[in-house]
Amino acid sequence: MDTPTPPPPHTGATATIPPPAHAREPGGATRPLRQPPADVYKTLFLQAPSFDGFDGGAGSRYQAKREIKSFWYPTWLAQPAALVPGSRLLDAPADGLGVEETLKIAQDYELVIIHTSTPSFPTDAKFAELLKARKPGILLGMVGAKTAVDPKGSLRATPAIDFVCREEFDYTCKEIAEKKPLESVRGVSYLDPDGRLVNNVSQPTIHDMDALPFVAPIYKRDLNINHYYIGYLKHPYVSLYTGRGCRSKCTFCLWPQTVGGHRYRTRSAESVLMEARWIKQNMPEVKELMFDDDTFTDLSKQNMERVYKIARGLHQMGWTWSCNSKANVPYEALKIMKENGLRLLLVGYESGDNQILLNIKKGLRTDIARRFTEDCRKLGILIHGTFILGLPGETHETIDKTIEFAKSINPHTIQVSLAAPYPGTALYNQAVANGWLVDTGGHNLVNDKGVQLAAISYPDLSSEEIYHGLERFYRAFYFRPSKIWEIVKEMLTSWDMTKRRLREGVEFFHFLHAHEM
Repeated sequence: MDTPTPPPPHTGATATIPPPAHAREPGGATRPLRQPPADVYKTLFLQAPSFDGFDGGAGSRYQAKREIKSFWYPTWLAQPAALVPGSRLLDAPADGLGVEETLKIAQDYELVIIHTSTPSFPTDAKFAELLKARKPGILLGMVGAKTAVDPKGSLRATPAIDFVCREEFDYTCKEIAEKKPLESVRGVSYLDPDGRLVNNVSQPTIHDMDALPFVAPIYKRDLNINHYYIGYLKHPYVSLYTGRGCRSKCTFCLWPQTVGGHRYRTRSAESVLMEARWIKQNMPEVKELMFDDDTFTDLSKQNMERVYKIARGLHQMGWTWSCNSKANVPYEALKIMKENGLRLLLVGYESGDNQILLNIKKGLRTDIARRFTEDCRKLGILIHGTFILGLPGETHETIDKTIEFAKSINPHTIQVSLAAPYPGTALYNQAVANGWLVDTGGHNLVNDKGVQLAAISYPDLSSEEIYHGLERFYRAFYFRPSKIWEIVKEMLTSWDMTKRRLREGVEFFHFLHAHEM
């Protein structure tokens, strides 16, 4: 039910930069807690401990243990942390913190807000129970796509959770931290004393993206940026959002259908460049910026003018940068970006079969993707290509077709995922309606080691065949003489690159071996 009276609108926030402070490193000295104002809870924004190497973080698109250890920045937690004075952001998986170490830190706070996801929810809920048992009076909430689409199920899974936030939760978290009663906070759900679900009125969608404070100072203050590895990005890197939402309607994509929406709401070029300048001045070790918007290169005229302005400003500062992109950006636009510091594009090809692309509403054809890829090659833009096995329409033949397509366009690196029917997506609804969902033995899209499961099965293609198609894809792509030579040449560029690729190679072989079992 709704609360009888909608609470008043929030007044926004200024993009002030909090002063940096020393973060506590695992095994290091204990840092004194920052004291918030008296009218604000001492607040911890937490990515809870999980499987070893499991990137279930608030920036991860597929919460799973990847083929090489990877960690995205918890940007979705850093943003509300920047709004709450005296708060702290703790990313336990990236810092290698175990349950007991994390509990000792969390128990010193009055309010703990945990980011969760469908795959990580069981372990996140267990951690919440342990924390509540240790400190019964603590106020404990959860945020993320999982709670946005299933507030009732999330709350009833464990009595340790006092509230959950729905949709965009930045200002909802801020208002709760300001000690406002739950019944007066928009965008929050909780159980009343009689156990009935209360869904307060929704928090308005944020349109003034420039009103949100920068996240980079939170990274510097609370995180160890050396713990954030992505195989295709320079190290250390920093990822940022320059906007939220995506106009594309891909049926499998989680964030636009649950949290971000299908309207692309952007920061001004001036705001983005101001944060980039702050990073350059205060985090000089950073070698690359990654813009993690769902589609930074949205082809609307207004947005591309913004992209060019950002690119030229970054070039003047001497930045190397990368971004997500759809495989449809024209040559001239790519050329402008490349001339102004663009190094790599993360491109979701998904499939080499046009019917599958149509089935998932990708809004793209393989001939367009092929021409785009050739344009990038001509300009010297590297591509990390992502593919998905098990999407609607998948067969033995389409898997082979996608593997051959990937080999023919030859991105610099690839990532292969299994179709993940996240609740709240059109793919999930389609899978339920057609009886495609597989019983995963109580696991939520990942197994007991955090490795992604094939959760969809078709009459002529089993989940097991889809699952093992992944290692077949990787072997066919990477174990070619031409691709091996590419990797060797890259390793010869520096000793650091040699050490990095050797480490990743060992992790990759271990992943393949475990996946084949």
